[in-house]
Amino acid sequence: MRPTASAPIAVHPDDTDDRQFVIALARGLSVLQAFGPGDDLLTNAEIATRARLPKATITRLTYTLCKLGYLARDASGSGYRLDPHILTLGYPVLARLGMRQLARPLMQALAEREGLTVSMGMRDGAHMIFVERVRSSAPVVLQQDIGTRVPIATTALGRGYLAGLPEAERKPLLEELRAASAAKQWPAIRKGVEREIARHRKMGYCFGGDWDAELTGVAVPLVLKGRTVLSVSCAGARALLPDARLATIGERLKDLVRRIALAQETGL
Repeated sequence: MRPTASAPIAVHPDDTDDRQFVIALARGLSVLQAFGPGDDLLTNAEIATRARLPKATITRLTYTLCKLGYLARDASGSGYRLDPHILTLGYPVLARLGMRQLARPLMQALAEREGLTVSMGMRDGAHMIFVERVRSSAPVVLQQDIGTRVPIATTALGRGYLAGLPEAERKPLLEELRAASAAKQWPAIRKGVEREIARHRKMGYCFGGDWDAELTGVAVPLVLKGRTVLSVSCAGARALLPDARLATIGERLKDLVRRIALAQETGL
């Protein structure tokens, strides 16, 4: 599944009347969110466009983030890039997800067996973000890495996550996704989500295929202790993945998820 050029800001920093909401902090985070997969260097003007903030405000924010070590100024002075120091913000989350080390060999075995890519993801606003990703030794179509974001409602990975949520949590998330979608597109998106949640109830897995006409996949929710919900998917070229094969892989994903959950529960 191809990466998004740059994920939209979930809540614009100035779009709230909440007195407890710190607008300055939200603006700073919107600068960091402006960088998407494949963005090595962004100018203040590009960041301002993506964050929907005045360029003068962005100039002060990028200066501050450089001082704090989260951005680095290009030597030519033409723009900014994310500094490796920003990884310190995400490391505690990844470290808490200790099952990644348990899951990796199981995911790799499935990737090699199917000649595809196997991914583990968790929610990031209206997107899923890859927290683990393995490829087979065979050539694969999908080249995204850990940290790439993909939509929730139209991908197998995201639908697997939705299927794993309790109804009381799924309903408000679907409302968020509706609000973030084009009005004309939402009925078809909602229909696809409902179809795949029904498939999960019956079969235990969800199909993707509505995000990219050339790609598809299958996913299974992974519900950890404490009700943390993740999703594990296997994806590739649609031409290689008819529904019958997706169903077979879905059964193998179900077994993989059971083994991950058991390993985490027993500590083995």
